[in-house]
Amino acid sequence: MLKVENLTASIGDVSILNGIDLEVGPGELHAIMGPNGSGKSTLCHVVMGNKDYSQGGKISIGDEDISSLPQNERSDSGVFQSFQYPVGLNGVTLMEFSKSINSELSDEEIIELAKRFSMEEFLDREVNVDLSGGEKKRNEVFQMAMLEPSLSVLDETDSGLDIDALKVVANGVNSLKNPDHSIVLVTHYQRLLDYIVPDRVHVLANGRVIRSGDRSLAEELEARGYGWVEGYTQDASESDVG
Repeated sequence: MLKVENLTASIGDVSILNGIDLEVGPGELHAIMGPNGSGKSTLCHVVMGNKDYSQGGKISIGDEDISSLPQNERSDSGVFQSFQYPVGLNGVTLMEFSKSINSELSDEEIIELAKRFSMEEFLDREVNVDLSGGEKKRNEVFQMAMLEPSLSVLDETDSGLDIDALKVVANGVNSLKNPDHSIVLVTHYQRLLDYIVPDRVHVLANGRVIRSGDRSLAEELEARGYGWVEGYTQDASESDVG
């Protein structure tokens, strides 16, 4: 589904991604972990076509090379991104926004879908305005359900969540796993993976994938940190980028 080949990214003279290779099969969920500054969020932004970065390498969704596509066309290709800090939309209700992103759904269908994610009470409120962090993250999972993307890129969707909100968001993500939906999940902490079981875990450091494995790799990182992983250097945790 997603194939990243020798991906590089930089801002000005600062190199952030330094040749990433990654392949996520149809229906698979891959977790991306790494210290601050390792390039995790940058990887998400570059996959989505953020114009702030100079990019090299190749990004494919299925058989389609999307490397040169602008951000809106990548979304049209079936790619969804959630954000670490979802923004509010003043003057636009969640129901209005829902209709705009999927005009094929009736009001009744939107309401029923909202109930699945405990979002029905927010349909008449402005999008992400005066919501808690957990409510905003639930809203993003609700949007993901409406769009039915082929690939979802979730950037630290557990950031700022208490344990109850974490479980709700994790259950929402799990409910959307299917053979036609691949997920890339960026997280700092293993705790999210107690509730969302990844097919593969990848460790980023210095803009490269330095280790890959199954769920047990995340558990080992939680217990031992990153210092033991071959290819990790302290510079990875001191960078201000990604």
